[in-house]
Amino acid sequence: MNTDEQPYAAWLGGSEVVPDWIAPAPLQAAAATFDDVETGFQSGSAVPPLWHWFYFLPKAPQSRIGDDGHPARGGFLPPIALPRRMFAGARLTFTRPLVVGQPAERRGTIRAISERSGRSGSLVFVTVSYTISQNGQTCIEEEQDIVYREADPTPVPPPQAIDLPPAEGALVRTITPDPVLLFRFSALTFNGHRIHYDRPYATGVEGYPGLVVHGPLTAVLLLELVRRNIRRPVRAFSFRGLLPLFDLAPFRLTGAGDGETITLEALRCDGKAAMQAEATLGPA
Repeated sequence: MNTDEQPYAAWLGGSEVVPDWIAPAPLQAAAATFDDVETGFQSGSAVPPLWHWFYFLPKAPQSRIGDDGHPARGGFLPPIALPRRMFAGARLTFTRPLVVGQPAERRGTIRAISERSGRSGSLVFVTVSYTISQNGQTCIEEEQDIVYREADPTPVPPPQAIDLPPAEGALVRTITPDPVLLFRFSALTFNGHRIHYDRPYATGVEGYPGLVVHGPLTAVLLLELVRRNIRRPVRAFSFRGLLPLFDLAPFRLTGAGDGETITLEALRCDGKAAMQAEATLGPA
């Protein structure tokens, strides 16, 4: 697609810089949300992998919030008119941990924008890269995939539960999502998207069978499976969302690997993969 046909070409290469203070309070709130009663956070503590998502948050004024709970389009991200937005996946490298009690900075750049057609109509894919640094040193490099799509009037059917076979020889955890968990994660990430806490909106406007589990929440829970069971640092992590999860039934997290690479998956109650991920470990 040449630039004459690309209405969002002006946003390619666009950048923003967001500073933040790595305070302990968001980490303490996250630990409570994830039932982590062992890890303490104070000045000098390391931020667990992916928990940087609780910093550098967008703070749009209430007057700029749309009907879906998202900020109005435009600004750093292109003003894509398609109404549905999804965090589809990401690839991250962890060079050194962020440290509590110090300032940090996130630099973002729009790397790619592409338009495609899918079963539900038009799609626009936006790839954004982020570099998070502290004291002039790079801590985290991240590349996110954001997908915009048309509204689909067809209701999404609820997954039909089956008896999942046992996951032998693997890290396993069952998560029972409920409105309180989803609300608390929305609060941690300052995410006003109504599909995560407003059931009448999620079912009546967007056609979902229940509240939608955040993709980033699923990704964090998958990496928590590694952090709580394997005492080695995570050097890289990638994930891809495949199907939505809802607050209608428990879902299973699994992880297995060869010691260097852990393959992770979130399975819905119908046995289908909702998310697939991979974590690369460093030396102990």
